Amino acid sequence: MPKLSKVALSESDISRLIEMAWEDRTPFDAIEKSFGLSESMVIELMRKELKRGSFELWRKRVTGRATKHVALRSDDVNRAYCPTQYKNK
Repeated sequence: MPKLSKVALSESDISRLIEMAWEDRTPFDAIEKSFGLSESMVIELMRKELKRGSFELWRKRVTGRATKHVALRSDDVNRAYCPTQYKNK
């Protein structure tokens, strides 16, 4: 498995990846599909990029959360985000 240090991400990619990781309905599988980072690599990136308290809050929030793990997710949920999340401004 490649280490995070071997993955080249732009600042905007890192920003978007962090945003996706915080979103409740975006599973780690969608992040992996978009950026090629496994769940463990996302955790490593979040640990590196966030302040310690923010990282700990995020880990507590996503640990065991069904919507972050496709295997735990209900079959009724077939989207990665809330329909009202990306409204036109």
